[in-house]
Amino acid sequence: MEHELTVLLQAIQEAGEAILTLQKAGFSIMRKANSEIVTQADLVGNDILKKQLMRAFPEDGWLSEETLDDPKRLTCRRVWIVDPIDGTKEYAQGLAEYAVSVALVEEGQLVLSAVFNPAKGELFHAVRGKGAWLGNDKLVCEKTIPEKLLLLASRSEYARGEWEVYERHHRVQQVGSIAYKLALVAAGRAHATFSLGPKNEWDIAGGVLLVLEAGGVVTDKHRQAFAFNQEKVVVQGVVAVGNSQAITLLFDDLAAI
Repeated sequence: MEHELTVLLQAIQEAGEAILTLQKAGFSIMRKANSEIVTQADLVGNDILKKQLMRAFPEDGWLSEETLDDPKRLTCRRVWIVDPIDGTKEYAQGLAEYAVSVALVEEGQLVLSAVFNPAKGELFHAVRGKGAWLGNDKLVCEKTIPEKLLLLASRSEYARGEWEVYERHHRVQQVGSIAYKLALVAAGRAHATFSLGPKNEWDIAGGVLLVLEAGGVVTDKHRQAFAFNQEKVVVQGVVAVGNSQAITLLFDDLAAI
């Protein structure tokens, strides 16, 4: 994976720098058919990543939030799963809580990933079986179980009151991008993050490998492991913890997840 990692890190930094430049200079905002916003930067980042990665690895498949899905990816042994900007709303609001997320999947399993927050200059990466890193620093999830856990919450879910029950017993911090939240759990900066609503593969693929390689646990809301590059790209939530014992502190009824 050395060559793949080198190409990935170069491509994701190039995309991130272009996205950051547009954030400072100004960018256009459009609406998708589902009414979600997409910015000029999402499209620019997607173009850079696709150009660099597919030029280097033309036999690989491609799955991205900002590219029309091609079912041929289902026949590919390896597939790149990409979100050019995870946390587009935060990006548009000028918050440093977005990330570029890229993962390489081989026969459904994550083998390589990177998550880059250009606003903070934080570049995370992981290689299956070789650990997760922030720059040259190896990542290790937080294993201690204090009386109050630090939980990272979606801003939109928090605004809807979905985190009130957890705030009674734990510390809750709002962060935008789920990819970035997963990276922060992998870095030991929080004990857990979760979102029980549906997600797409590109939202979580990059961050899931970071947490796993940092020694944490990641499942869907039914406590099932993920398989990627599926025909239906929607996944049933995501739960990430640094220590599996933390789950019992978060949920009174484990069947709920």
